[in-house]
Amino acid sequence: MAFAEAVGRLVRRGRARRGITRRQLAADSGISERYLAQIEGGYGNPSLTVLKAVADALESPITELLPLDDRHERLSRIVELVNRLAPSEWPALEGLIENRILQSAKSDRANRIALVGLRGAGKSTLGKMLAQRLGYPFVELNRVVEQEYGANISMLIEMSGVSTFRRYERASLEKVIGNNDKVVIATAGGIVSSPDTYALLLRRAHAVWVKAQPQEHMSRVMAQGDMRPMSENREAMADLVAILEARSQDYAQAEAQLDTSGLTVEQSADRLFRLVQEWTK
Repeated sequence: MAFAEAVGRLVRRGRARRGITRRQLAADSGISERYLAQIEGGYGNPSLTVLKAVADALESPITELLPLDDRHERLSRIVELVNRLAPSEWPALEGLIENRILQSAKSDRANRIALVGLRGAGKSTLGKMLAQRLGYPFVELNRVVEQEYGANISMLIEMSGVSTFRRYERASLEKVIGNNDKVVIATAGGIVSSPDTYALLLRRAHAVWVKAQPQEHMSRVMAQGDMRPMSENREAMADLVAILEARSQDYAQAEAQLDTSGLTVEQSADRLFRLVQEWTK
């Protein structure tokens, strides 16, 4: 209901901006005036097709008719302010933002190193080896979540849902960061599904995307004794490829990447160590 009411307010605001009546909007969009009244009143249930018709009639993108959370509201406000500047001023603003990020990163990230990527990439194995080599503590974030919750991840999700798991994941990450200036963290592959948690990780740790070819991801998971990918899902490989493609843009936000395809564990560990040396001086 709250969402429908928010959509109604945005439709009314869009109509007010254009200075048109509901009858005019109905004529321009092909939506009945009565239905528009229901939408604007917050008790209609418009489909995406209907919203698209209304947006087109208002000469605005459909996203302007969808409620945003606080994070997206702020981003929208930033974009709005940037659009007020002449394009010739954008490079200077870009440089200012980048310098701000780099300056804060030097102090915020300390000597924390986080490994991100899909399951089977080798994050836990390589993380332990890297931590031992650096003399840092090693933390597997999922294990911290299990300690905080008092049960394994599967039970947590089954009993309380994914959103509860994500809250524990965020709280556990904050705890690990708060307690360690020097640490190697192995994260779960789905940490990128929570934008705020992933942003915190990137801001407070040096991140490395550990990746491999899909076939190697699958074989490594099965080598760990987990036969579920093949036994329960004949399209497991296609699903894995789809997940990798969907998350690649997020994983690529990491400072560095390590492709372990075709490498032995020792070779991968050596490359990872060389990769992070400049962060641990």
